[in-house]
Amino acid sequence: MAASASMRQSVADPEVRAITVDDISAALTDGLRDFKAAPTFGLLVGLVYALGGNLLFWVAASFDLVFLAYPLAAGFALIAPFAAVGIYEVSRRIEKGESLSLVELVGAVPPHARRELSYMALVTLFGMIVWIYAAGFTYALFFGIRPLPADDIVSMIVSTPRGVFFLVTGNLLGAVLATSIFSVSVVAYPMLLDRDVDFVTAMIASIRAVLANPLVMIGWGIFIATMLLIALIPMFLGLVVILPWLGHATWHLYRRAVVPA
Repeated sequence: MAASASMRQSVADPEVRAITVDDISAALTDGLRDFKAAPTFGLLVGLVYALGGNLLFWVAASFDLVFLAYPLAAGFALIAPFAAVGIYEVSRRIEKGESLSLVELVGAVPPHARRELSYMALVTLFGMIVWIYAAGFTYALFFGIRPLPADDIVSMIVSTPRGVFFLVTGNLLGAVLATSIFSVSVVAYPMLLDRDVDFVTAMIASIRAVLANPLVMIGWGIFIATMLLIALIPMFLGLVVILPWLGHATWHLYRRAVVPA
């Protein structure tokens, strides 16, 4: 009975632990090792998202919504944990010595995780929608509802007090939203793939991991966002390499931040 109660508690309330900057460094090293061990799947995932990013940018430009280009690019970091689910599975299989066949990896998410991951994806999608609406509202608040040419927006931002205030306000609002979404998802996605838990439990564990290691986790989030923004500069092509590397590294950071079941 005691063993059964202990098992239920470990499933319902995953235990988090303190991590340091050294853990981030080790996770990046381990992630690079996994990427080198099985590069094909990661490269394919990165390529898909690079093509998707270019498509989103083209749609925004086609509908004269160039002012959303920056929020869309910056918001990509918000969906990165979801984008890397398949990459987490590769690291999990490497860890357990299981097959890395490309055929087996496609659709290899365990049955217990599919429903909960879909719920978690809805949470991330909702956060992304709020992010875009907040960006549009902030733009309308400072410049009106009529989209301006990109050159005019840039000129106003760098040469007028209103433009500078817009940039500061937008980035502060974005930082709050990004921190919130990052906190509920950074550990949740790999945990749902790894354990038979519901998405609410995974989100709570993710928040607890961030609260237990605020500086380290926020630093990790800033590093991810910076690397992804760099990856977006050459027509999103940097995602082909950066996304899988960070995905593998996130799996290993999860292993360090959460006590194994």
